[in-house]
Amino acid sequence: QVQLVESGGGLVQPGGSLRLSCAVSGNIVGLGDMDWYRQAPGKQREWVARVSRGGDRWYTDSVKGRFTISRDNAKKTAYLQMDSPKPEDTAVYYCHAVIMALYGGTYVNYWGQGTQVTVSS
Repeated sequence: QVQLVESGGGLVQPGGSLRLSCAVSGNIVGLGDMDWYRQAPGKQREWVARVSRGGDRWYTDSVKGRFTISRDNAKKTAYLQMDSPKPEDTAVYYCHAVIMALYGGTYVNYWGQGTQVTVSS
């Protein structure tokens, strides 16, 4: 069974640093784009960043210059390095990936369970 397992969330002070990880577990034959989304209380889930298999990266404007998305294809893991976070970055962060499971035959969207990030002094 394919799953995305997130880790690294917690409490961080404004201006500090935090790194989120998203690891793919299970037998897969293809791993496409990987994204981070977030959902703050009372708000809709929003897209944060994307990294392609080849390493191309895209960011929502509010995190450009502060967050860095990366991936290690050998480890089937994506990361979100959060530098200089702000209180408005407080949210549950979700990992998303497009994956072809072993015997799956097609690429399917997968989501992680979410990890809480709280930015506060």
